[in-house]
Amino acid sequence: MFDAIAGRYDLLNRVLSAGLDRHWRARAVKALNLTGTETVLDLCTGTADLALASTDARRVIGIDFAAAMLRLAKDKVRGAVPAIDLVRADAMRLPLRDGSVDAVTIGFGIRNVEQPTEAFREIVRVLRQNGSLAILEFSLPRAPIVRSFYLWYFRNVLPRIGRAISRHPTAYTYLPASVEAFSSPEAFVQQLRAAGFATARAVPLTFGVVYLFVATRHGAGAASA
Repeated sequence: MFDAIAGRYDLLNRVLSAGLDRHWRARAVKALNLTGTETVLDLCTGTADLALASTDARRVIGIDFAAAMLRLAKDKVRGAVPAIDLVRADAMRLPLRDGSVDAVTIGFGIRNVEQPTEAFREIVRVLRQNGSLAILEFSLPRAPIVRSFYLWYFRNVLPRIGRAISRHPTAYTYLPASVEAFSSPEAFVQQLRAAGFATARAVPLTFGVVYLFVATRHGAGAASA
């Protein structure tokens, strides 16, 4: 499915988020407090938008399972500073050494991993001590009026726009269904802690439409958002 919509994926992200997706990615990168010495893993990198936002890293590794997404990402990251290496791999079986990265980002991708807890264990394995994780993921707003409007848009308007632009019959029907089935922010934080993160917290963005999850592998407190 992601291979099929790859060519129009960036456009759809801009349109369906009204351009807010750039702001959300900037918040995720800021939460890592990068100093210019870090190796960052961008997991479920897609077309590498979040990897490209990690401008304060020393090196970025982008990993995704969708080959068509990575082909588009390859053109986007050419000449990027810092250098971005793209690898096709499974989030549940990372081809990286233990303790080989300083920080990990995931932008709207953990919801699509078959077994997120396996991915969390792999992230803990490849993170160095005190390494940080920043995850962006869609959620459902808590405020009743906002939630009601959002659900109407999510179930009725978004799939139609998605189908019209992507020319894929089901991709943007899958999106709202997967978001509604996803864990609550509180449950997701508990999953991170159970996987081995010493600290984890959830930060609502844009009325709770999106959450930023920040976690730390060991010792030091979570990075500030």
